[in-house]
This record gives sequence, structure tokens and C-alpha cells, in this order.
Amino acid sequence: MPFRSELGRPHGTRPQVGVLLANLGTPDAPTPAALRRYLAEFLSDPRVVEIPKLLWWPILHGVILRTRPKVSAQKYASVWMPEGSPLAVYTRRQAKLLQEGLGQRGCAVVVKPAMRYGQPSIASALDEFQAEGVRRVLVLPAYPQYSGATTASTFDAVSAWGRQARWVPEFRFVNQYHDDAAYIAALAGTVRAHWQHEGRGGVLVMSFHGMPARTLALGDPYHCQCQKTARLLAESLGLRPDEWRISFQSRFGRAKWLEPSTTTTLGALAAAGTKRVDVVCPGFSADCLETLEEIQQEAKEDFLHAGGEAFHYIACLNDQPSGMAALADLAQRHLAGWLDRQPDEAELAASRDRALAMGAAS
Repeated sequence: MPFRSELGRPHGTRPQVGVLLANLGTPDAPTPAALRRYLAEFLSDPRVVEIPKLLWWPILHGVILRTRPKVSAQKYASVWMPEGSPLAVYTRRQAKLLQEGLGQRGCAVVVKPAMRYGQPSIASALDEFQAEGVRRVLVLPAYPQYSGATTASTFDAVSAWGRQARWVPEFRFVNQYHDDAAYIAALAGTVRAHWQHEGRGGVLVMSFHGMPARTLALGDPYHCQCQKTARLLAESLGLRPDEWRISFQSRFGRAKWLEPSTTTTLGALAAAGTKRVDVVCPGFSADCLETLEEIQQEAKEDFLHAGGEAFHYIACLNDQPSGMAALADLAQRHLAGWLDRQPDEAELAASRDRALAMGAAS
């Protein structure tokens, strides 16, 4: 039996292990009010907008939060699922499947989904872990490529929670998996399956979320990791250099962003006579507004308007078995040592007795 202190808390129990599957975030509903709350939290993060607060705050509260929520709400409404926001739906499914998949491998863990912005928050998920007695937490951000605006911001939120906690659990963090062999194989399998079912276009465009160009100059590895992911995926698919392109989407504001942009790339392909393109988004672990509305809807319209004839969007890994297996492989590697067999209570008692005997002898 575990020892118990005078406060009734268990001592000597085996530490439970949790996995925090954290994604970017989403509004609670496709409404202007919900978007205003979400955007206020998202765009107030100094990791996301690296502009001095004194300059940024009047723009954010005086312009953006007054105009953008209504427009963004309409976009979210166009992709909203019966169960909610696509990103929230798929992240919940991924957490459930990841826990089941690890359990089948003999890894007894608790997996919880969380959002950096919105609900369920990282703090609320960690509160639940704490209440359930979880003493070891693997933080698994759902970003294959590391960026200060995504991965590091997730770590910020975990650290902020830890500063308020009395008993901080052990943490491990996954920084990136942009070149993970199972992840690349899962992406390639998704593309091949699409080609087998829908035929193959002349060019495969790999569209990644954009970032301001200055982040590269400041040392953020995101751009380089996107390049490596694209190259490895192209190699896995056996593509020639003229059969694939890398591009960056979701430009915002007037600053220079990573190039080439997805819009420019698609326009140039159409102008050069490419009749069909296939577009995949390897930087997104789950479909969301940026893939379903910005690519599947807006980018398609741009390509067809520029003279293209067929546009095929290839879905993210979402809850597909190959993607979940890759995620389970990644988590299992980072959990090494935490899930090995631990001594039972009899062994612990014997060890304590030996320690007491040695102390008395000395």
C-alpha cells in the first residue's frame, strides 16, 4: 500500500504519465463575438506579432478587432463541421486515437488535447492532469516544423502554468518532427492514395504556413525545416524538380514574408500552361481554416481564374491510421524511460528497509 501523509495524499505511488497534444487554437463558434475573443488572445501573443506593444495595441484594438472578426467568422462558417471547428474536431480525435494506439503498444498514458489559444486551454488540460495524479507530462505540439510563433509559444504557456503550480510535474518537450521518417512516409502515402483515386496533376504544390521573412534572419529554423520536409517528401514520391514546388500561405500585413507565396506560385503555374495542380499542406497536422478555406476554396478559385483547369486539394493526415501511427512512434520514443517497468510496493518497502539499515549502521 502507498504511504499517506497526515494530509491524506499518497506517497510512494507510481507516477502517472500524460501526453499533452497541443495545437494552435480555434474560436468556439463561427460568430464575430467568438472570433473577437479568439483573435484578441492570438494576436496579443508577442511570439505571434513581434511588434512593440505600444505600436501594436492601437492597431489591434482600434482596427483589427473592429473589422476582422466579421470577415473571419464568415470564413469559419464555410468550413464548420457538425461537431465544431475542424481543428478542434480532428485534435480531439487524434488525442483519443493516440491514447488508444499507445495503449495497444503497452504504453499506459493519458492523452489530452489542448489549444494554445481558445479551449480547451493548455492550463486547463494541465490542471486536469494534476487533479488526476499525472506526474510526468510529454508536451507534444502538433507542429512538424519548429517556429517561435507556434512551438515556442506552446512552451511559454506550459511554463506560465508551471509558475503558478505548487508541485510542478516532470516535463519533456517535442520540438519538431519535420524530418521524421514515419511522418514523411505517412505524407507520401496520403499523396499516393489521392493520386490513385483522383489521378495525378502536373505539379504538386507543397504549401506551408507563412511567417515574416525577418524570423529567418533572427534565427528561427522554420523556413529551413519546411524546405527539408518538402525535399524529403518529393524524394519519397520520386518527383523530379519540375514536378513539385514549395510555397508559403497566410500572408498578413505589409511586412515581407517568406517566399514564394502560394498565390503567386499557383498563378505562375497557370500562366505557364499547367492545367492541373495538386496541393498538399505538410505543415498542418490537421485540416483547419488555413487548409479548408484558404487553400481548398480561395486558392482553387485563384488558380482557375488564372487559367488553370483542375485543382485538387490533398487532405492533411488528420486521424488517418498512418498519421496516427507516426505520431505514436514519435511519442513512444520521447516517453522512453518513463514507461519502463517500475518497482512494486514490496520492492519499494525492501529498498526503504535497506536504506534505514545502512543509515543505522553508519
